[in-house]
Amino acid sequence: MKMILARLGILAAFLLFWELASGRLIQKYLVSSPSDIAVTFWNWLLDGRILFHAGITAFEAVAGFLLGAFVGMSIGLVLGRAEKLAELLNPFIMAFYSIPKIALAPLFIIWFGIGIEMKILLTATIVFFLVFLNTYTGVRSVSPELVNIMRLMGANERDVMRKVVLPSAIVWVFTGLRLSVPYAMIGAIVGEMIAANRGLGYLLSHASSQFNTAGVFAALVAIITMSVLLNMAVSFLARVAMPWEKAQEGREISI
Repeated sequence: MKMILARLGILAAFLLFWELASGRLIQKYLVSSPSDIAVTFWNWLLDGRILFHAGITAFEAVAGFLLGAFVGMSIGLVLGRAEKLAELLNPFIMAFYSIPKIALAPLFIIWFGIGIEMKILLTATIVFFLVFLNTYTGVRSVSPELVNIMRLMGANERDVMRKVVLPSAIVWVFTGLRLSVPYAMIGAIVGEMIAANRGLGYLLSHASSQFNTAGVFAALVAIITMSVLLNMAVSFLARVAMPWEKAQEGREISI
């Protein structure tokens, strides 16, 4: 409780300083003010603008996140168990990974147009590599002794995956998923800023083109809120999939 109050105090002090500094220490058109941002956000909320654009961005981000995560986990599991195939494909994977994924946006526009599909696929591409690399690392980190014991007991590859590999790698998988949340938002927002007439990215870009600083910050508040909610959803899934971590935290606190 004390920590929450301390955080709220820091936030309140920052907002108060911002409000007082705007127009006095810093020109208002550069940073706006918390009160103007709140008014803009509230007006957008009342006329339904923020909910309309947020719904589109949420769909793009979540769809791209789920697609990229599914493909990344699947290929990570396969290559993690197929060492020779992973070694063969490693230079190609690393070469593509080294490309800034945002630089692919113009190419995706040529291939898939400026519709919602382009934003979803761009988001999925960004998420894919983070989830893939973490899943692959988790699978490769599985103890060979455990796998050999399962083999001696007559387990097939499916049993090894289900009983040993997946439980051991799941922490790595969810680490990749947590890391991917902000990048999923980046993919959707950048795609909308480049080629769209709806979504929070478009709203952000439009406000910027009008030199509406309060509107830019209001759009950023909506983006941050959506990112936090998506992060909370992934954390909830992690607690459901890994109940032993919560139990371990409880033991550490009691100690």
